[in-house]
Amino acid sequence: MAFSRPCALALDVIAAFMFYAVDGGIYIPSTLDGPFEPVTVPFDANLRGNAVDLPDSDPRVQRLVNGFEPEQISVSLSANYDSVWISWITGESQIGNNVKPLDPKTISSVVRYGKLRYPMTHEATGHSLFYSQLYPFEGLQNYTSGIIHHVRLTGLSPNTLYYYRCGDPSIQAMSKIYSFKTMPLSDPRNYPHRIGIVGDLGLTYNTTTTISHLIRNKPDLVLLVGDVTYANLYLTNGTGSDCYSCSFPQTPIHETYQPRWDYWGRFMQNLVSEVPIMVIEGNHEIEEQAGSQKFAAYSSRFAFPSEESGSSSTFYYSFNAGGIHFIMLGAYIAYNKSGVQYKWLQRDLANVDRSVTPWLVAAWHPPWYSTYKAHYREVECMRVAMEELLYSYGVDIVFNGHVHAYERSNRVYNYTLDLCGPIYITVGDGGNREKMAINHADDPGNCPEPLSTPDQYMGGFCATNFTSGPATGKFCWDRQPEYSALRESSFGHGVLEVKNETWALWTWYRNQDSDSKVGDQIYIVRQPNRCPVPQQTSAGSFATS
Repeated sequence: MAFSRPCALALDVIAAFMFYAVDGGIYIPSTLDGPFEPVTVPFDANLRGNAVDLPDSDPRVQRLVNGFEPEQISVSLSANYDSVWISWITGESQIGNNVKPLDPKTISSVVRYGKLRYPMTHEATGHSLFYSQLYPFEGLQNYTSGIIHHVRLTGLSPNTLYYYRCGDPSIQAMSKIYSFKTMPLSDPRNYPHRIGIVGDLGLTYNTTTTISHLIRNKPDLVLLVGDVTYANLYLTNGTGSDCYSCSFPQTPIHETYQPRWDYWGRFMQNLVSEVPIMVIEGNHEIEEQAGSQKFAAYSSRFAFPSEESGSSSTFYYSFNAGGIHFIMLGAYIAYNKSGVQYKWLQRDLANVDRSVTPWLVAAWHPPWYSTYKAHYREVECMRVAMEELLYSYGVDIVFNGHVHAYERSNRVYNYTLDLCGPIYITVGDGGNREKMAINHADDPGNCPEPLSTPDQYMGGFCATNFTSGPATGKFCWDRQPEYSALRESSFGHGVLEVKNETWALWTWYRNQDSDSKVGDQIYIVRQPNRCPVPQQTSAGSFATS
């Protein structure tokens, strides 16, 4: 029997409600039950330990290919289901006093692909590049990458498994056969089954646990919300440090040991060669070098749907995954209202058709709503500039990293509980070298000095004392703020499962738990009737519904 759209939607909502109410006999709360009283899970001191990096002798990070065979293979999405990017590296990187870049023109960038393993009936070519990390100072070593290839495949069918090989067939340097599955057609009924969310990964033994747990959760897509390799915790001689600020006092520019990027790419290939990964920059990707150049590794190693989504930058872009429109924003580039990024965001939001992609999800690295002492209100200028715009278009969920702990908010806008505000989720607990954040700004004696929170990307600071609410006249609350629903210092990862156009299940998994146990779980429920947002009309203009 066929149902009309309103009837079918009603059935979807009823089914989701039944699932949420009885799921295996376990009651899973929803945002309809909120706002929730703030909860802090006591810190388990056994988890603090030492975050130990994988050594370069670990077989999972060693170069196992020969000559110009592809390695560090990854898949990333374009703006829509019908296109993906395949990326890889050929040739060996170099680090030392005298490095000579490889010539990208000597190696072709070819991907053969198709719906069948044999024969692969399609072929696409792309572009290649290299980057260098240069330090013109005595005692520091320079780096140049292998040849980085990016090839965009187009004309793909939705929700379809494709097989591919990449490399240069003219010199018999092709990879083995991998596969990926395209995103569903953008429609309010179509969604990726599971979306993995991770932040602040690095390459420690904690990272390996996070990724092995994530792989067992079988994601269709992975979002990495900044701080990828932590290569800048190393001097150019490979000597490591436990913190970014404590080992570089004599260096004119903070050093960074670029081979950690190669190690990370090799370790992650098992996952990201078959599951698309979408990355946004974090502060550990800044990696300043000679000539004030920054973000060279980040911007070179990953493929971004910048051009496809109307962006002129690798630091911000958007894409669709079924009925979800993702907006990835840059916190380390100008975001003021007169800037290029803000104007792009205005255009991107105005072009979102919520009848096609009902869910609107945003992500960037440093959180606006975090109650930990580390990085407390550090990007207040970004919040002041952009929060109203995101709120007015009804962003449903915001994912952040940066703070090395887990925190989920109630619906909030301008530090005030608001039934139409987004849910903010911090997952900066992927496994980084710098250990977990355990102190809260509202704990006695932990409130930072306001002048210690300048925002260098806006030329000053915006974080001042609160002017209303329970913390009026203070820079910090004297208890866990009411907008903070749950916080816990543990390593882990999250999974988002969108069920239909109004219900999505969020689950956070802790590294110390078994696969069947969850650290936090909640249904996030959209209420478009209660919270109207601008809607596209057939004429291309907008109306509020």
